[in-house]
Amino acid sequence: MALTEEQKLVTEVWRIVNRTYLDDTFNHQNWAAVRQKVLSAALTDQKAAYAAIGKMLKSLNDPFTRFLDPEQYRSLQVNTSGELTGVGLQIALDQQTGKLEVVTPISGSPAEKAGIRPRDRIVKIEGVSTENLTLDEAATRMRGPIGSLVTLLIERDGEGQKEFRVPRDRISLNPVVAELRTSPQGVPLGYIRLTQFNANAPMELAHAINNLEKKGAAAYILDLRNNPGGLLQAGIEVARLWLNSGTIVYTVNRQGIQGSFESFGPALTDDPLVVLVNQGTASASEILAGALQDNGRATLVGETTFGKGLIQSLFELSDGSGLAVTIAKYETPNHKDINKLGIKPDQIVASEPITREQIGTELDHQFQTALELLAKNSVVAAKAA
Repeated sequence: MALTEEQKLVTEVWRIVNRTYLDDTFNHQNWAAVRQKVLSAALTDQKAAYAAIGKMLKSLNDPFTRFLDPEQYRSLQVNTSGELTGVGLQIALDQQTGKLEVVTPISGSPAEKAGIRPRDRIVKIEGVSTENLTLDEAATRMRGPIGSLVTLLIERDGEGQKEFRVPRDRISLNPVVAELRTSPQGVPLGYIRLTQFNANAPMELAHAINNLEKKGAAAYILDLRNNPGGLLQAGIEVARLWLNSGTIVYTVNRQGIQGSFESFGPALTDDPLVVLVNQGTASASEILAGALQDNGRATLVGETTFGKGLIQSLFELSDGSGLAVTIAKYETPNHKDINKLGIKPDQIVASEPITREQIGTELDHQFQTALELLAKNSVVAAKAA
């Protein structure tokens, strides 16, 4: 008997997991029997198929092996590709009011050119109230073909509401924030915050380090706090920017086969480095932190990291939906398996509730500890002399 479209999709997912999933016991269950059970149920429409796939994957007890409907899959691709077509706004929901707020317009974007500012509130997008929209829904409504216009009703303190018609364009997502600071001892210091590992991260970080070197940076603080990770390859390439040599990470698949990624050098800088981590530092961020710690390249400050030592591969399914499957686990250069354990920093400093504006200021205790450590480092003192 021929399979229905819904049954074909379920079978497609089952086969991918059967072929690639890290745990060949499939969470100690008969994987073939799971498939039979799902196919024996009535899958009347796409929604039923998606629910059945979700249930099938849930039996693996792995939160990272998951089904993505077409919209979620497209959204993930946009985030990791580092490029989208839209107006160029970073947005957030204000925790107190629940209103949709502009964090910042991306530099050089149509939104910045139109005069939209940080802290502006987006009241309507194309006449639709943002009151009940999720962040994803709001972002999706602002994206669209290059050259098309989007109408935003903006509310600004002291100025009331104003309508902006903004053209959409190709926006490059830069996950790097970098600036030259001066330590209390007068040492020029490169402060770099990396927010995620998208396809642009290695190039943007290299650009930031080179700029800071030209400006005379004698030491660095790399801030990986609340960086959820992203592309494995981006994490490896970023590690290579800091390391002259050494193993970056080992990967182990279900056959127990170990692969490794090495650094070939030369590093862009040999200056002293402190890396800030916390419980939100995960995945590719932990690969980078582990590589820099185990190779003796950096001192880690903050809290034990999230503990996601599993590697996922993304598969596109026949109907435009997607599937993320855990295909391997990784170990740090010293063969530490960090899954569910995380990476312990060299110096533990608890996080405190601070706002986005207070990151990297006197109120940021983890940042202040990093400054103190670099001040004690005689190399920095010598360079500053």
